[in-house]
Amino acid sequence: MNGAFMSSVFIKAMASPHYGNLTYDGSHNKHMKLNPDQALQLARTSILAAGASEAVAHSLAEATVAAELWGRPSVGFTHLFDYLNALRVGRISPNAEPVVDHPVPAAVRVDACHGIAQLGFDRSFDDLVERAQRFGIAAFIQRNSYTAGELGYYTRRLAANGLVALAASNGPALVATGSARQAVFGTNPFSFAAPVRDSQPLLIDQATSATAFVNIRAAAEKGEHIPAGWVLDAQGIPVTDAAQALHGLLQTFGGSRGANVSLMVEVLAAGLTGAQWSIDAPSFTDGERSPAVGLLVVTMTPQLLADDFEVRMATHLERLTALGVHIPGRRPARQHIDLPDATITALKTTA
Repeated sequence: MNGAFMSSVFIKAMASPHYGNLTYDGSHNKHMKLNPDQALQLARTSILAAGASEAVAHSLAEATVAAELWGRPSVGFTHLFDYLNALRVGRISPNAEPVVDHPVPAAVRVDACHGIAQLGFDRSFDDLVERAQRFGIAAFIQRNSYTAGELGYYTRRLAANGLVALAASNGPALVATGSARQAVFGTNPFSFAAPVRDSQPLLIDQATSATAFVNIRAAAEKGEHIPAGWVLDAQGIPVTDAAQALHGLLQTFGGSRGANVSLMVEVLAAGLTGAQWSIDAPSFTDGERSPAVGLLVVTMTPQLLADDFEVRMATHLERLTALGVHIPGRRPARQHIDLPDATITALKTTA
């Protein structure tokens, strides 16, 4: 799809009544302030223009905007460019329809058929919640998808339905560990969420690498340096220039202990789902082949095990907060999204 067509699509979209009044924040670097509906329209328009189906555009737009509203812009509109490029060249099948089956009563298994991870989860969400409530525990098992984006997106939604959830996903190999001088694991994030009475859920969402690859890329775009120990070159020498780090080997957090967690995530996300091992997965930024990686989400109904779970969680987290403990994920969602002019301009021409 050529740039002229993309520009015309965005000119029409930005002039449509769905966008209302887009405002600037008044800073030297101009930003557009979008409400959630405006942001969804912007994301959806760009995804459709890249050739995706309505279903793919809906699921991916929802996930993109959710990441922004919950304070994870590195996996929001910034990461959307990876999806748009992947749709254009075929790393994501633009019309993929997930195939769903149930190998056991408490499991929902999905073949994403080289599409996006979010669509398979959306199609299975109500079924997964119902099975967790019926059996006390249920698993979502998906293979053959593009990388999962913001992993907290999956667990946070389950916690909003009163469920405890643990998610693991893998991706193309970017991380070396031990004496290996080649990438063997993806950044292999995991996420955990639990409901809390009258509050946002507890939400943990982190990579098992020292940092996520998107953070390295963001630092490179800004010409920034990164801490020593995040990335090594092929000779094992720490790289602090972010631009050079893009071609280096990410490291796990915490040395061998982090490597153990990364391996555990690899087994959960790729081994149990039948997806590609990270070391075998094609790149998520280059080429025409899908990474075909995996996503595993295990969810439980806490009320069947401890009927006062959410109250106990609230009391305990209040006590920890008073002691100075950081409780991750418990911040209100943003009411608007500030997007740089450069992002808006780039979205007009990327696909």
